[in-house]
Amino acid sequence: MSGDFYLDPQEMTRLAGAFETRAYDLASAVRAFEGTTGAEQIHDGFGVLTESEEVSSAYVELATGMVESLGNLARHFDELSQAVKHNARNSAAADDALAELFKGGKS
Repeated sequence: MSGDFYLDPQEMTRLAGAFETRAYDLASAVRAFEGTTGAEQIHDGFGVLTESEEVSSAYVELATGMVESLGNLARHFDELSQAVKHNARNSAAADDALAELFKGGKS
């Protein structure tokens, strides 16, 4: 197996775009989820019985944890997108500089 590899800046840019789209879509879904699962909505759904308070508190805690976790995932997707874009720009610049060297241009 060869240790050679080539980074295609255009493919990396497409990959970064895919992560950026997923980050946006996930963040939008999290906002929508958060709007429908707030403490008030959950309490309204379970009522005011003593037993309902226990259940609704558990659901509020679960929903809050899900919003936090999925929000973090969306931010990580966005950070990954930015890192891949940065790498794509660096790879393109290195390819251009190498092409210039082969043409006999300035280094």
